Amino acid sequence: MTVTIRRVGPCLAGEVDGIDMREPLTPEEVSAIHGGMDRYAVLVFRDQRIDDALQLAFTQSLGEIEHAIGTSLRAASDYRLPTTFADVSNLDRNNAPFERDDRRRLFAIGNRLWHSDSSFKTTPAKYSLLRAVSIPSKGGDTQFADMRAAYDALDEETKAQVEDLVCEHSQMFSRQVIGFFDFTDEERQRFKPVRQCLVRTHPVTGRKSLYLSSHAGGILGWPIPEARGFLRDLIEHATQREFVYTHKWRVGDLVMWDNRQTMHRARPFPVHEPRDMRRTTLAGDGPTVAQAA
Repeated sequence: MTVTIRRVGPCLAGEVDGIDMREPLTPEEVSAIHGGMDRYAVLVFRDQRIDDALQLAFTQSLGEIEHAIGTSLRAASDYRLPTTFADVSNLDRNNAPFERDDRRRLFAIGNRLWHSDSSFKTTPAKYSLLRAVSIPSKGGDTQFADMRAAYDALDEETKAQVEDLVCEHSQMFSRQVIGFFDFTDEERQRFKPVRQCLVRTHPVTGRKSLYLSSHAGGILGWPIPEARGFLRDLIEHATQREFVYTHKWRVGDLVMWDNRQTMHRARPFPVHEPRDMRRTTLAGDGPTVAQAA
C-alpha cells in the first residue's frame, strides 16, 4: 500500500495512511516515515490495533531504542512496563490511578509544561512514539509546537543573539517551576544539569530550530534571573497558536514526534480516571554540545 501523509496542523503534523503496524515495515515505508518526520516533525497514525511488542518492533525498525531508566520517580520495583518503554501514565503497578498527593503523580504533572523529551540527558532523544491504550473521559490532549517555525519568526537581532547560546537542562528545574521540591539526595545527583545548545540544525533539511524546554533553567554566562526571563519569553513566542497542533487522542492512536524540532505538553484530565499512555523512544545521535568536565 502507498504511504500518504496529509497535513493536519497549522505548520506541522501530518496524518499517515498506508501503514499497518501489525506488519513488518518495508525499506520504502521506513524511508517514507523518516521523510515525513523531516517534513512534518509530528506524524499521526490512527487506529493502530497493536500491543506493546508490535509498538516496540515498529520503533526498532526506525532506529536504536533509548531505554527509560532513572527518568521518573518510579522505583524499579514499581515499574509496570519494561525499560524499553517510558510509562507516561497515571497508573501504579496494579493499574490503579495514583492518589492525588502521590509524589510520583506530582512529579509527572511537570509533563504539562512545554518540553522536549530527554533534553535533560547528555544525549537527548531523537523521536518519541506515544500510543494510547486507554484515555480519560475528557482532557488529556497532547499539544505540539513547531520550533522550526518559531525560529524562522524571530527577528534577525534575536537570531544572532541565540545562535551560540548554551543552556543547562535538568528535570529539577522544570519541577521547581510547578512547586515540586521533594527530591532525595540520590535524585538530585541523578538529575544534575546537562548542557544543550539553544539552536539546533536538522542534519537532513538544514533547517534551524529553537531547542527549548521547561527543563532549561540557565544559560551559560548569564545571571539566572536574566536567563530564565529570556527563556520564558522564547517559550511564549514559540507556543503561539499559529505554531501549535493539538492532538485529541483516540484509543489505538500512535503519535510520533521529532524532539529536535518540536516541544510538546500534556493537558489536564480528571484526577481519578486512568490515562494509559506508553512511549517508545529513539536515541539521539550524540550530545548537542560538550559537557562540563
